[in-house]
Amino acid sequence: MNDEDIQTIEQVRQFLAGSEALEFEGVSIAERYRWIERVLVRFTYCRLNRTEKGVIRRYVEKVSGYSRAQVCRLIRNYNQQGRIKKAECNRHQFPSKYTLMDIALLARTDVLHGFLSGPATRKIMEREWTVYGHVDFRTISQISIAHLYNLRRGHLYRSINKRYVKTKPAVVKIGERARPDPGGRPGYIRVDTVHQGDLNEEKGVYHINAVDEVTQWEIIASVEKISEYHLEPILESMLAGFPFVIRGFHSDNGSEFINKTVAKLLIRFTKCRPRHTNDNGLVESKNGSVVRKQLGYVHIPQKYATAIDHYHRDFLNIYINFHRPCFFAISVVDHRGKVKKTYPYEKVMTPYEKLKSLPEAQSYLKAGVTLHQLDDIAHQMSDNEFAERMVKARSNLFQNISRHVNRDAPALPSPGSFFD
Repeated sequence: MNDEDIQTIEQVRQFLAGSEALEFEGVSIAERYRWIERVLVRFTYCRLNRTEKGVIRRYVEKVSGYSRAQVCRLIRNYNQQGRIKKAECNRHQFPSKYTLMDIALLARTDVLHGFLSGPATRKIMEREWTVYGHVDFRTISQISIAHLYNLRRGHLYRSINKRYVKTKPAVVKIGERARPDPGGRPGYIRVDTVHQGDLNEEKGVYHINAVDEVTQWEIIASVEKISEYHLEPILESMLAGFPFVIRGFHSDNGSEFINKTVAKLLIRFTKCRPRHTNDNGLVESKNGSVVRKQLGYVHIPQKYATAIDHYHRDFLNIYINFHRPCFFAISVVDHRGKVKKTYPYEKVMTPYEKLKSLPEAQSYLKAGVTLHQLDDIAHQMSDNEFAERMVKARSNLFQNISRHVNRDAPALPSPGSFFD
């Protein structure tokens, strides 16, 4: 910086009052120090009064970009030594105990034995020296386990060994690992997915099955894919289909449900615990007894998901909740204190009948939903009449899908009817 035109304290004051902040660019520390030293010499800093020294300090701070404390240290060095120079510091460095040859021995041992743990690797190198007498391992065999891992992370080791490991699964903090505890109240939903098979590397339609734990009220929907884009609207529609208030949502650990888009729809989100296979057992049993029995295992292309979903809403969901009886367990404690579940005939009822049997059932319903409205749906047809209507609709659905998939292929085998 050429500031030789500034020769007086008054000119420095005008510079500080009128100029914007300046900063050295591409200037080394030594050049900055030489400039500060020239400024102090030019204005005979040692002979200035206190006010004038403050002006020079602010001038140096503004132009050099150094802090006030740093400028004061540099001026103090100038007053003591008559010049400003970069301090030379000799940092203490510990001697390197393990040479490049030792690190190469560690790397070769890791490659030969498939990258064992630290203790096992050290034991091998120790045996190379103490048992087999290989002198090269004398130093590296005495390494501590902690420092062995340090060497593995060092750039010398990594320049010798290039190790690639599989991506580790990230810990997902969405959802609580717990079993739902409804306490006899409806509204605790368990959900699972059912895939309708593959054919010629083409994925089939996906069914989403949601079951209430207390009443076994069940809502089934179908989607093309189980991505967040397809799941978010269908889950909102499914949860709206339950007549009672939703208090909890439980799923397995599949990524289609463990995500932020789905989590924001729910009140309490729980997921299956490890080594607890029965956490989602209710909905998994319904997958076989309801979904597979109604739709079978035959591949159905994804583009027919909308047609199948309409069948669920118009027929299947009404049937399984108002016309299909379910078993409800009663826990009995024997004389040894062991809990045993029994399924008496008196407890065989439809999900709607189970909902009505709950104390204060009306209090669990959503706003605008009454038991009278649900009674009208339940008594509109008898069980056999509605089942016959549903079977015909299902047969037409499968025939239409078969004709569109391949007009020359035989019709898709329809699942067994309810009258088999």
